[in-house]
Amino acid sequence: MKRIMLKLSGEALAGEKKTGFDEETVRGVALQVKKLVDDGMEVGIVIGGGNFWRGRSSENIDRTKADQIGMLATVMNCIYVSEIFRSVGMMTNILTPFECGSFTKLFSKDRANKYFAHGQVVFFAGGTGHPYFSTDTGVVLRAVEVEADVILLAKAVDGVYDDDPRKNPDAKKYEEVTITEVIEKNLQVVDMTASILARDNKMPMWVFGLNEKDSIVNTVKGNFRGTKVTV
Repeated sequence: MKRIMLKLSGEALAGEKKTGFDEETVRGVALQVKKLVDDGMEVGIVIGGGNFWRGRSSENIDRTKADQIGMLATVMNCIYVSEIFRSVGMMTNILTPFECGSFTKLFSKDRANKYFAHGQVVFFAGGTGHPYFSTDTGVVLRAVEVEADVILLAKAVDGVYDDDPRKNPDAKKYEEVTITEVIEKNLQVVDMTASILARDNKMPMWVFGLNEKDSIVNTVKGNFRGTKVTV
């Protein structure tokens, strides 16, 4: 693997507080990513916005406006996490699909490739830039566009199960599952739009628990204990 796309949930970065940021958690992620970058790997990152905003649960706000707030939440997340990455010695840049003044740069594949070539970690904020699409779709879209080798999905759960392991102690964990099975069984690795996009573009996804010690580095180095979603 040369280029990976890492998806971090906003909730995971909030730690036990469930909202905002847990700086120790974010710093731990930064130190792991730094090891990969120091080894010559190119890393792109997409972050969800759930630690700030769950707009789809609101009955009082228009869906388009709710999704726009969610997109801005991901921009805030990327600015914060990017600064923590810089504090441990990495170079970063943030790309968005819409203008954010001096806060970010406008996304293009050429710009992303230029940053990767200079050893920078590239944050892809703002989702797809359109309502009705989640950051799941955003991470698959960007991974396909920049020709990443794999998407790493760092979640609160340590893999893909046939049921919610937090509610069903007998839920079965998959070591490997095809994206077609994910779609047919509605396993909710990512949402359906993202799943179909990954299938059609043959983009593999590896799912693992963010909170396990050195889980990102171990996943890339071959000590993988999550679920591989194959194409």
